[in-house]
Amino acid sequence: MKTIFSVLFYLKRPKSYQTGPMPIYMRITIDSKRTEITTGRECEPSQWIPSAGRMKGTKETVKSLNNYLDTLRAKIDDAHSAMIKAGDDITSESLKCRFLGKEENPKMLIEIFENHNEKFGKLVGKENSKGTLSRYKISLSHTQRFLKWRFNLSDIPVKKVDHQFITDYDFWLRSERNCGNNSAVKYMRNFKKIITICLDNGWIDRNPFLKYKGKTKRVNRICLEQDDLKRIAEKNFSSARLEQIRDIFLFSCYTGLAYIDIKNLHREHLTNRYDGEIWIMTNRQKTDIPTRVPLLPQAIELIRKYEYHPKCANTGLLFPVPSNQKVNDYLKEIAELCKIKQTLTFHIARHTFATTITLANDVPIESVSVMLGHASIKTTQEYAKVLNLKLSRDMSALRSKIGS
Repeated sequence: MKTIFSVLFYLKRPKSYQTGPMPIYMRITIDSKRTEITTGRECEPSQWIPSAGRMKGTKETVKSLNNYLDTLRAKIDDAHSAMIKAGDDITSESLKCRFLGKEENPKMLIEIFENHNEKFGKLVGKENSKGTLSRYKISLSHTQRFLKWRFNLSDIPVKKVDHQFITDYDFWLRSERNCGNNSAVKYMRNFKKIITICLDNGWIDRNPFLKYKGKTKRVNRICLEQDDLKRIAEKNFSSARLEQIRDIFLFSCYTGLAYIDIKNLHREHLTNRYDGEIWIMTNRQKTDIPTRVPLLPQAIELIRKYEYHPKCANTGLLFPVPSNQKVNDYLKEIAELCKIKQTLTFHIARHTFATTITLANDVPIESVSVMLGHASIKTTQEYAKVLNLKLSRDMSALRSKIGS
């Protein structure tokens, strides 16, 4: 990329200056950003020509000084040309370092990423969540693998990250890592945050994401219909572990709570409200947004079932919830035993609450949004889809009105 490069020699007035010679400085300007270097020479203001940046006169001392300044200018030009030839990122500071024979200490991409994750981790439980930290750690791992694949390097100066780097990284995520569109875009967004940190700190001058267009595609969210839900609820399991996972999954279907929020549920989160019903009053771990859920009879029954479970009795937890990985592994077994066609994951329970339990039974989407702990109804609309059963019921009601 072409840069605007200029060099200016000028007199710099010292602090508390009154009379006498002033030091001569050389100012380097590249793309409106400047730095200065002392020349080690001085000149009386009356003998200086500001427009020429030289000393006036014909004496040998004058010629010697001007020749010295010409030599400095030639060295700066040579350093600038050498950096262009080498393909280096040229800034006023990097050119100054090259001129002075100093190696500029480059900011390294992986080092910055690791520092970000370390600081982010210290705020987990305060401002940040474990889940988000985990995603940044995965993004860091992907970035390290990409550097090895593309450059055979373990780290790279952040100034080397350009638009080509971004497009190659996106391609690698989709081809080598087999990421779907939405996953690739999310990883690129995580990486973009690191680049934004570099831009904000002045470690890079250009935004390599400027022409990158990564858009997530709307996903057809899967949920269970009433018949599927009934089969799971009525199934007798020979394994206690499968029964336990089924119950936790059903509780999510009846409350809309995410896995981590059910895992963190304590008795203190249960409240008897003014309407005489039992409510769950908590905040989502992911967003810290309040969630308010009046409990259905099925959910209350499940809570009572585990009231005297050793883990619950000793800790005050509502449910003995194993790891997310184990839960999803067991749900695959449950789906097979209950002849559920969809690939069953715990998050499907949240979609089922939004769709089959609430919206299909005429609960307003505004209420569903509050119970799901969403900051915007737009998010709720992505979870919820209108079932054929409700469409049929709505149109039947319309026919009755039109026909009467």
